[in-house]
Amino acid sequence: MGMAFFILGIAKSGIKGIGTIIVVVLAFVFDEKASTGILLPMLIAGDILAVTYYNRHAKWEYIWKLVPWMVVGVVVGVWIGNDVSEAVFKRLMAIIIILSVILMVFSEVRKSKLVPKNKWFARVSGLAAGFTTMIGNLAGPVANIYFLAMRFPKNEFIGTAAWVFFIINLFKMPFHIFVWKTVTVQSLVINATMLPLIILGFFIGAQIVKRISNLNYRRFILIVTAIGGVILLFR
Repeated sequence: MGMAFFILGIAKSGIKGIGTIIVVVLAFVFDEKASTGILLPMLIAGDILAVTYYNRHAKWEYIWKLVPWMVVGVVVGVWIGNDVSEAVFKRLMAIIIILSVILMVFSEVRKSKLVPKNKWFARVSGLAAGFTTMIGNLAGPVANIYFLAMRFPKNEFIGTAAWVFFIINLFKMPFHIFVWKTVTVQSLVINATMLPLIILGFFIGAQIVKRISNLNYRRFILIVTAIGGVILLFR
């Protein structure tokens, strides 16, 4: 479990796409729903580090396009979260992620510089990301596809995503405390003991990010996001 939180710190530093690994590990240690409450405060801790470190690179125009629709997705996730079949949800998400990666790879191969302008692209991405982050903290792959499609440079990608998830994770917290009751005193004690590992992972990850070019960063995100989709499909 400690390794999962260390990896979380690395992920929040900008090494995107490895969050699915953390979700899988915690789901093995705890049950599916309880693991979301264990993970959420740690995500917020990582978000605080990320928005502090990458704040100057954030693109607020895109944050405000996504966040309102993610809020709607979170509320929908709270409403039907108890009734959605975990197996069906994960298979569907895996298929969507893998198909999205294939489309992005096709765009990369063609060297397309076009950025999706349709408002519905942001709306659908926001709804999907909000719903998946509430159900299982699995919005990362969806958001990765959106930000890759926007063709952000590395630091703008990280800074914008950091603020989006910080806002949404804070919004999710009351639902986990008062509705699902997955964040408890006991879970917060576990979080407190793991916090140093997140901090360590974040600063190690930030040094790695500095050494990755924009092109290789995009390739890395595509590959790891695809792997995350495959893990979900066969988990």
